[in-house]
Amino acid sequence: MTANPMLADWTTPFELPPFGEIEPAHFEEAFDVSMADARKEIEEIANQEAEPTFANTIAALEKSGEQLSRVARTFFNLTGAHTSAAFQKIERDISPKLARHSSDMLLNAKLYNRVMALWEKRETLKLDDEGMRVLERYLKMFQRAGAGLDAAGKTRMAEISQRLATLGTQFSQNILKDESDYQLVLETDQDRAGLPDFLLGAAAEAAKERGLEGKHVITLSRSSIEPFLQFSTNRSLREEAFQAWTARGEKGGETDNRQIINETLSLRAEKARLLGFENFAAYKLDDTMAKKPANVRDLLTRVWAPAVSQAREEEAKLSQMAQNHGENHNIEAWDWRFYSEKVRNADHDLDESEIKPYLQLDNIIQAAFDTATRLFGLTFEEIEGLPVYHPDVRVFEVKRDGKHVGLFLGDYFARSSKRSGAWMSAFRSQHKLDGDVTPIIVNVMNFSKGAPGEATLLTFDDARTLFHEFGHGLHGLLSNVTYPFISGTSVARDFVELPSQLYEHWLSEPEILSKFAVHYRTGEPMPKALLDKLLAASNFNKGFETVEYISSALVDLEMHLLDDPSGLDVAEFERRELDTIGMPRAITMRHRIPHFQHVFSGDGYSAGYYSYMWSEVMDADAFEAFREKGDAFDPQMAEKLLTHIYSAGGRQDPEEAYVAFRGRAPKIDALLEKRGFAA
Repeated sequence: MTANPMLADWTTPFELPPFGEIEPAHFEEAFDVSMADARKEIEEIANQEAEPTFANTIAALEKSGEQLSRVARTFFNLTGAHTSAAFQKIERDISPKLARHSSDMLLNAKLYNRVMALWEKRETLKLDDEGMRVLERYLKMFQRAGAGLDAAGKTRMAEISQRLATLGTQFSQNILKDESDYQLVLETDQDRAGLPDFLLGAAAEAAKERGLEGKHVITLSRSSIEPFLQFSTNRSLREEAFQAWTARGEKGGETDNRQIINETLSLRAEKARLLGFENFAAYKLDDTMAKKPANVRDLLTRVWAPAVSQAREEEAKLSQMAQNHGENHNIEAWDWRFYSEKVRNADHDLDESEIKPYLQLDNIIQAAFDTATRLFGLTFEEIEGLPVYHPDVRVFEVKRDGKHVGLFLGDYFARSSKRSGAWMSAFRSQHKLDGDVTPIIVNVMNFSKGAPGEATLLTFDDARTLFHEFGHGLHGLLSNVTYPFISGTSVARDFVELPSQLYEHWLSEPEILSKFAVHYRTGEPMPKALLDKLLAASNFNKGFETVEYISSALVDLEMHLLDDPSGLDVAEFERRELDTIGMPRAITMRHRIPHFQHVFSGDGYSAGYYSYMWSEVMDADAFEAFREKGDAFDPQMAEKLLTHIYSAGGRQDPEEAYVAFRGRAPKIDALLEKRGFAA
């Protein structure tokens, strides 16, 4: 092998990964070498004879493993956004090794004793607030990993971590294979009946990417299948596509995830018991704003009742609409979006195909940038010719007051090498521990690309997704902390969605839409009448959306409250829980268990899918602060938002951070009003 670029100093502009030089095989050597180096650094910190100080223990840990972090960030960004069989093989091999590496550090008794010693004498260390917070978080991390267990307990914790890493990787790869293997080829006019030009153009591009030039293909990417379900008049094809979409991960054969789920839940429950918790949900929530499962259930059930009531009213309207069109069948899950579009058109004189020409991808990107300029003084300049991992990726330099803030990468289009969904990640996080390190942030989407020479057009939901992920991106870009451990989005899971969900509000501001929602052919702004109708319909179908989300969150919670999940029949459990909460028959969970990647592709949102709604209580209340000022861009509120939320990382307890911004704790009333459920 030639010199390994993953182990060399990067001389690329802004020290971007040299993507053009990187091959999958480079990562095998890079992981081995960087893990060995990191282990050596950890051992030196743990075994030093000097008494523990913040500098020789905590700050030293913060500086250790820098090369391993660089290798891992690059690798896992690629496996999510542009993977291959070679990458997947390495991922299956390296995931348990990385878990073992992490366990070796977190279960190191000498290291834990040094951290504990610092904590016990913390009042004498003269730390600033940020340093104290980092020390507290390190102690909590060690304890939650099992550092206080006996030898047998530590051994078992390490085994569990490795196995869970393997299972999470396999779960993700199974979903990606199910998604990339499926294609609904539209051969005839009957197959394509009802589909608007923008969807046919995207379907032609999808076909071209899959080697079927001249045909039309619907994929399991949400931006492909949802508009197909919305517009296709071919009910049998809607059913076929919907069944394939909801059956991901439970089709039998090598990509079936049900046994993986069973083993994952059992191992998580065992891990929780080892650490003295009754179940995994209790363990996971102990380190969040919610604190206890009962608090999560209270919030979700409070919103569930009005959501179901509204969803049933919505279903009655859909049934009436179907009858008006001579259809007497029950409304099924594959009918909901189709008839919802017709009801929305009837009730609000609003048609998705009428809106979409005004929502060009490039303009919505600029709208997100312009909002950040007005709120936080940021500027964005696109730079061509920088190394990227795929030709579709765009790079922007972000500045404030003329000074470099960081790089923002936008990867917007669906492809078979990319997992589904939308997310923000970092190739490098901000910190000031060893010089002023600026962030490199990426947003990854799965929008359907427009036909050659045509603009890529978004639905309003797509546009909201872009604003959401850019809110996460700003959380990473605007971070202004000393320590990597609390940089950017390194906050409580049920707080991390606040900056992203709050940012969505600005998309709906008339002054943003009137400026950036312009027709892709004529350049004319969206007519005020259409804009007014769009905003007036903001809560249309909100019962459906809320029910599909909360059902997923409640099922996630209940799975992780099980004392003994071994032998669980996943499908039967899902059916039983949905029956218990009174799930409307014509609505499915937003994420059914066998493809619930938030929960089983790693444990980031395990027992934590509720976090979106927990954060929504805050985001609705937070935007109300701007409304109270009478200005969505009020400079005083924007400065407080920057100081206490977007730039603060995890330097403060999240409840304290919110109160510092708002002046009080959040109230649920704004959320209920936002979703149209207020009394």
